Amino acid sequence: MEQSVIDNAVYEKYITPTKSKTKRFIGIEIEMPVVNLNRKPVDENIVFKMAAAFRERFGFRAIGRDALGNINSMQDDATGDDLSFDCCYSNLELSLGKGRNLYQIKERFDRYYTFINDFFADYNYTLTGMGINPYYNINRNEPIQNERYRMLYHHLHSYRKYNDGGFAFHSFPAFGTFTSASQVQIDIFYDDLIPVINTFGKLEPFKSLLFANSVLPDEPELLCARNMLWERSMQGYNPHNIGMFEYELKDIDDLVEYIKSTSIYCTVRNGRYINFTPIPINDYLKLDKVRGEYFDGKEYQSIEFKPCIEDLDHLRTFKFEDLTYRGTIEFRSMCCQPIHDSMTVAAFHIGLLERVQELQGLLNADNVIYSHGYSASELQRLLSKKTLPDFIDKAKLTQVLLRILDLCASGLKQRGMNEEAFLKPLYERAKTLTNPAKRMLDGIAHGKTQEYYIREYSMV
Repeated sequence: MEQSVIDNAVYEKYITPTKSKTKRFIGIEIEMPVVNLNRKPVDENIVFKMAAAFRERFGFRAIGRDALGNINSMQDDATGDDLSFDCCYSNLELSLGKGRNLYQIKERFDRYYTFINDFFADYNYTLTGMGINPYYNINRNEPIQNERYRMLYHHLHSYRKYNDGGFAFHSFPAFGTFTSASQVQIDIFYDDLIPVINTFGKLEPFKSLLFANSVLPDEPELLCARNMLWERSMQGYNPHNIGMFEYELKDIDDLVEYIKSTSIYCTVRNGRYINFTPIPINDYLKLDKVRGEYFDGKEYQSIEFKPCIEDLDHLRTFKFEDLTYRGTIEFRSMCCQPIHDSMTVAAFHIGLLERVQELQGLLNADNVIYSHGYSASELQRLLSKKTLPDFIDKAKLTQVLLRILDLCASGLKQRGMNEEAFLKPLYERAKTLTNPAKRMLDGIAHGKTQEYYIREYSMV
């Protein structure tokens, strides 16, 4: 395939949609662990009963079913709100259709969430606001039986074939079934693309300090183990597919080149997902043949196929700042938050998008974390740990966090919807240099139980 065809296809898919944006809409996705408080594996039949009751109560239309006919995704046609299950039936996602006012979005989220948890309470189950299911080692962690999730589960477990390559894989290939994120998609204007990606990338270490909420007992020092699980898996086999960009993009051409360097690892032929070794999209589309494998209903079969430009539809990256085909930036690095703080992630990003230039100046002038020889990615990992590096002055770090939040608050005030009120929990975290993960671990160390925090983080 000619290079110009590839370049044009990437540009049309990712860049062109940003040119038609005139207003800034918000879409929020909140994934939440389903927890069986009886300390037993989640019974999928209880989840199916809840989903049926939810559908009857709210009138959502089924849009996805697994191989056994169970509904795994349903949608409200009027709002675009969606209830689905992410990877497995013990990870529930509420996606709130695009809107402009966080209070209106929150009202719908609270209504859905309250109904679900009231139903679950009869079985001693709950949803909770944590980035890793606290009972992940009790649950079965099996994928939803449909083409996509079966392929993804197979892909993540294929890491053993690549162990000789020197890549430091972790041993949790089923992590997709027990990690939960709080993601926000916001319309992005063409002229803002490069400044937003660069500036918010540099913001990531500070975000780790405020939002970390995924604890994995096998990695006791990490407060945001969720990011590590992505990075050291097959999703991170090509590091350009995950995390940060590692350098400042110069212009749109630079961004297009970066997208072409990200890897594709699956496509669809005749209704079946095919999985293969991740290949950078620019190389993939120039190949005559690719060898992969697909599930025939009983076992995996080998297949050869010819790449085509339409396979771009199956290029999936998981950048912290991820440009989508919808003309949005999806901010993906945040763990699911305690439910009473459910709108903090969206408010934080929306407010700062209104102040990108000022934020850029603040971060470029920073000498509290960015003056010690570490890159943004290195700092993001360091500041995701329980113990802060000795070179960081904690009092000055709090001051920087408060300046960032003040900037965010001014952006939200400009919107005139009183959304700055959603930042209150973040101010409290900045003043004490804590976050939900650290707060829970400190509490457990002083005698509180994990179950105490499961319930506290489940409260609206």
